[in-house]
Amino acid sequence: MRLPTERWLPRLFKLGFLLILCIGAWQCRDGWPVSANLMDLVPQAGTDATRQLAEARIQEPLSRQLIALVAARPGSDSAAPARRLAQRWTDSGLFSTVQMELAVDLAALRAQLVAGRLAMLPAADRRQLETDPASYAQRRARELSDPFSSSGLVPADQDWLGLTRRAEQALHPGGAVQYDIRTGTLQAEQAGKRWVLVRAETQGNAFDSNAPQRIAAQLEQDRRVLDADGAELLVAGGPLYAAAGRAQAVAESSSIGTGATIGIVLVLLLALRRARALLAFVPVAVGLVTGAVACVAVFGSIHLLTLVIGTSLIGVAVDFPMHWLGKSYGMANWQAWPALRRVLPGLTISLAASLVGYIALAFTPFPALTQTAVFSAAGLLGAYACTVCQLPAWMKNWRPRPWQPLLRFAQAALNARERVASRRGVLWLGGLALAAVTVGGVSRLGIQDDLRQWLSLPAPLVQQARQIGEITGFVPTSQFFLVRAPDTDELLRRQARVSQALDGLVERGDLASYSALSQLVSPAADQKALGRHLAASAGRPEVWKPLTDLGIPYEALRRELQAMDKLAPLSIDEALQGQQAERWRPLWLGTHGGEAAGMVTLLGLRNASALDAVAQAAPGVTLVDRSGELNRMFAATRIEAAELKLLSYVAAAVLLLLTLGRAATWRILAVPLAATACSLAALGYLGQPLTLFSLFGLLLVSAIGVDYAIFMYERVAGAPASLVGILLSAATTLLSFGLLGLSHTPALANFGLAVALGVAFSLLWAPWIRAPQAAAQHPSFNN
Repeated sequence: MRLPTERWLPRLFKLGFLLILCIGAWQCRDGWPVSANLMDLVPQAGTDATRQLAEARIQEPLSRQLIALVAARPGSDSAAPARRLAQRWTDSGLFSTVQMELAVDLAALRAQLVAGRLAMLPAADRRQLETDPASYAQRRARELSDPFSSSGLVPADQDWLGLTRRAEQALHPGGAVQYDIRTGTLQAEQAGKRWVLVRAETQGNAFDSNAPQRIAAQLEQDRRVLDADGAELLVAGGPLYAAAGRAQAVAESSSIGTGATIGIVLVLLLALRRARALLAFVPVAVGLVTGAVACVAVFGSIHLLTLVIGTSLIGVAVDFPMHWLGKSYGMANWQAWPALRRVLPGLTISLAASLVGYIALAFTPFPALTQTAVFSAAGLLGAYACTVCQLPAWMKNWRPRPWQPLLRFAQAALNARERVASRRGVLWLGGLALAAVTVGGVSRLGIQDDLRQWLSLPAPLVQQARQIGEITGFVPTSQFFLVRAPDTDELLRRQARVSQALDGLVERGDLASYSALSQLVSPAADQKALGRHLAASAGRPEVWKPLTDLGIPYEALRRELQAMDKLAPLSIDEALQGQQAERWRPLWLGTHGGEAAGMVTLLGLRNASALDAVAQAAPGVTLVDRSGELNRMFAATRIEAAELKLLSYVAAAVLLLLTLGRAATWRILAVPLAATACSLAALGYLGQPLTLFSLFGLLLVSAIGVDYAIFMYERVAGAPASLVGILLSAATTLLSFGLLGLSHTPALANFGLAVALGVAFSLLWAPWIRAPQAAAQHPSFNN
């Protein structure tokens, strides 16, 4: 007799899944929203708007900028290959800007230098003019005596004091990159090769579009063209890392998905020997679609790492039909709907236990784990709904053909367990030996959490980036100082104090260089004070005697000195106008909440521990070390992971107490506890570190161990049939997570290995579950 639920459950499922497909189609109306940006996986900096703006300024070049160095073959035009590359990039339409030649407006630059000759004067020269102007005059006289050292953009007769030349020298970037007047390009020389710099910016954030693949393909063509001309090309930039990350994620998700699918097909055909058994894949497909749609609905996009982890959901989602179909090994008259009703309580409890494990991930501060939790929880619900509501309708009047050798193997394994269990002495000795081995393995565990575990950067890209840093002398770091003050003058004074502290690091070799607004412009009050001081010195001809001895009319010097008092102060905004200030322009954050804010960025940092002392150089200075903060957060989250694991056991215990009783609870929970301990020991013996991801992998092991233990405890259709179902489920899960353990991304590999080990040990310990005598005599445990 067909029950009403057998009619309306499939219809309800089809209606719900159709709604999910419609939502997914709407989400994809402008392309599938997939992100490859690593920063999408880590917690944001908080609600500090100024700091968020500063970090955005730091990250934007990383995500949009491409840096290339081009070296022509010996004896040829050094700029020709670079010019050809720049033209190819412009013609490609992939970049918003491409810069190779600098179109310097010399007239505007001269005017800027003249107007800002006090504001842009280096701090050392300002101090000397204030404290010992005579020494400054002697140095300037020596410069004027040497035509090679006195040349500058502003003629000497318009700037006898040489202030504009000092300001001009301060504008030159550090490192090996120099402006070549003949070609109008920035060049650097190393090992006899002259490299020409080419810069470009993508149309948008390279991590959130399909542009990285097109850019990578464009660069491959460019490299072949330049190679044909005998030129060399080095390129680095966020778009290339995005392209490599996307390609690796696609390759790994494809390989993991394909490998798991092929393996599961073989398991299904071998165990059930019916083509229709492959319908067990439908819940998997439903789960993947549901998880992806839910993830995009909650977060607005789905990250590539989430997709890679999501492919491992194949092995978990197929557990539901596996347990149900596996009961055919103990039911001679197996039929779809009646068999489902027999296993439905176990499937539901198993689902709840698995959801506890996944949902626990959602309470961590890391978006990567939160996305995984949403994807997996929604996917499991979709797979469960398909198994319970739709799959039996497709399997009506169909019966699998169990492979009897598998049933005999399960029975033999249970018999072996009984024989070992009956020998108490051997059992106790084995338990003690296992405990000793486990303690030994756990003691070998090392703890390691680093942001670099989330990355798997191709060696050629890393090598090119390193070469570019060595050639140009520019090696940017993720650390920077955020400086805040009540007004712009105080901001510049505080940055100057930070600069003095950083100068000590540069002298010790702990830092290559840095950029600060105080290098470009001095406080307005200091400009006025210096102008007054110089104007006052116009009445002291003895101070400027070294210059008048060269024949410079004192009257000309006096007029120039007196004009300093009338020079208008230059503000930060005014100083940042023009090409000469490009290096410092991103450092100015403006005024927020009544405070002026700016950054001090670092290059070539070799000793990060020295930065903490620099942050104490002035009030309002904050060291922003995002990677260090994340690594510290990893350590804190490890403790949180351990707490979540304990909470998951408490939640599972409450669930089991309410559904199966006290006797069942401690028996069932013993399986995941033993599996977790053995997995930790195995990681220790394998030399694998205990990471945040392995801890969360073991959190999922708790749910899987509870799942296996429940089915062995209930023994629907008998213990051998239950063990067969667990064997099939473990095989599919091991296929998925075992393949994930081969990922080139260390965090994913660690996660997959931890889950695979946990599943293997759960499979080992689940058959030891014994039902209480009263429960064992109940028909549901043996029929």
